[in-house]
Amino acid sequence: MAAQFGRRLRRGATTTAVAAAAVAALSASQAPGSPLVAAEGDQPAAGAASADDSAASGNSPYFTDLPPLNTPNKPGTSVDLPVTGSAESGIPASILAAYKKTQQTVAGTDAACRLPWQLLAAIGKVESGQARGGRVDAQGTTLSPILGPALNGQGFALIKDTDNGAYDGDSTHDRAVGPMQFIPSTWETWGQDGNGDGRKDPNNIYDAALAAGRYLCAGSRDLSLAADLDRAVLSYNHSDEYLRTVRSWFEYYKRGTHEVPDGSGVLPADLGSGTDRGRTGSTTSPSPSTSPSPSPSPHGSPSPKPPSKPSPTPTDPGGPAGKPSYPPPTPGPKPSQTLAGLRNAGSGTLTATAGDAFAERIKVRAHNGFGGPFAKASVTFAIVGDTDAAFDHGFRSVTLDTGADGTATAPLLKAGEKTGKFTVRATATGTSLPAVTYSATVTARQADAIGRTGTTKLTAKAGATFADVEVKATYKDAAAHGVAVTATMITDDEKPVENDKGPYFEDKAGKPVRTLTDLSTDADGKLVLPEIHADDTAGTYKLRLTTEGGATVVIELTVEAAA
Repeated sequence: MAAQFGRRLRRGATTTAVAAAAVAALSASQAPGSPLVAAEGDQPAAGAASADDSAASGNSPYFTDLPPLNTPNKPGTSVDLPVTGSAESGIPASILAAYKKTQQTVAGTDAACRLPWQLLAAIGKVESGQARGGRVDAQGTTLSPILGPALNGQGFALIKDTDNGAYDGDSTHDRAVGPMQFIPSTWETWGQDGNGDGRKDPNNIYDAALAAGRYLCAGSRDLSLAADLDRAVLSYNHSDEYLRTVRSWFEYYKRGTHEVPDGSGVLPADLGSGTDRGRTGSTTSPSPSTSPSPSPSPHGSPSPKPPSKPSPTPTDPGGPAGKPSYPPPTPGPKPSQTLAGLRNAGSGTLTATAGDAFAERIKVRAHNGFGGPFAKASVTFAIVGDTDAAFDHGFRSVTLDTGADGTATAPLLKAGEKTGKFTVRATATGTSLPAVTYSATVTARQADAIGRTGTTKLTAKAGATFADVEVKATYKDAAAHGVAVTATMITDDEKPVENDKGPYFEDKAGKPVRTLTDLSTDADGKLVLPEIHADDTAGTYKLRLTTEGGATVVIELTVEAAA
């Protein structure tokens, strides 16, 4: 990260020494040669930092509190401690459950990664203070969105908007979102549904933790190797200080944690003093003249306290020493009052047989800048592509308003006679927000049986014509109307092919043909074949009829010698 918000690890030699002592104390308590402690050669180059969006969090600011020097328990003892102990070692119940569930899920699909849940806990601690101390609902969704500052290049990386504000409510610049602080462009790629509710919500701890786990395990990383673990953490936020802070909490949590009720976790000391992660919908930060609270950390952290008034100018080439300030945005509608985008509200595969109605209904959900439902949004559903499918009453497009739950359901969609794929597009009427597209497929009508309706033997003199041949196709014992049928004169071989002798049809030009493909059954499932001509060669021949769906019948035709 080119500049850190609220960074207290870079306030001078004294704080640097204390931070180093904390890390050293934690590392010293390890067994020698622990695979999760990076050797000196594995550490990234000093000062490594990036100001782009290649990191999961876009290198956005993070909390820099260090864990207490006194560890939750002695090395070698159980990590399943009772509900007593250091306040800092307490992790809110839902947050802890999400981390452990992610470890189990990833172990089942990518065991070689060896993802430890304590690493997720360490990242969750520095990114959001464990979802602001566990302020989540029963499903694990934060009670209010956790948003990082606008990444507008003023003290932070410059990342212009990539999601039209769909995730972060900001259509000018991106912001890190949720308890694991993903920027929208990264979430679009790595977002997961960790709680099985059919949504990928960066504000849900189960979804966010699983996404973080997948992201950390990207490629062929083995997180039991120090070098791979370091690379994974740096890919999340490319900063040496970030790596050291995460590793400090990682080692601390490995020594023992306990569960505390949701909402009762310890908040970082600098929560709300320079980032809006602790406040709902905030878009500005205090100016450098705002005095931070001089009160000690609620958990007795020995981390050095910042001076009473941050310096408004950078004192370190790696980033500003104090909290950067930037002009407040132009007042506008609150995120909760702004339509931020549309999402698929659960519509699955759209497939129908020609002439039938699609069983699946197309449903879209409008959401505001906080991801909540947006009512009375105008949504237009339009059929796109070369198809004769239509909504009820033959409409190719319809416009509806979303309900109180933010959803709108399109009218019944009916397939036409034209088979193939087409698209239905849902757009927020009169806006430039991205459309939601649904792929639909129309398949040909099918039959599972076909047979001749008459029983009279079919004979004809050489050079004459046969009596009309009628067949009927059925599907599940019901008449199969509009089913395509192919008629072919075949040889009497083990693997028959088209016969070049014997009875034949005539094309429009009157020329003999022995295969017809443009046939279909009528409303009763019946088909009367075009006139069949007998040539001059006497004998018994075969006519094979095949339907869409694979039903087949073979009919014998006998040509008698002329008198």
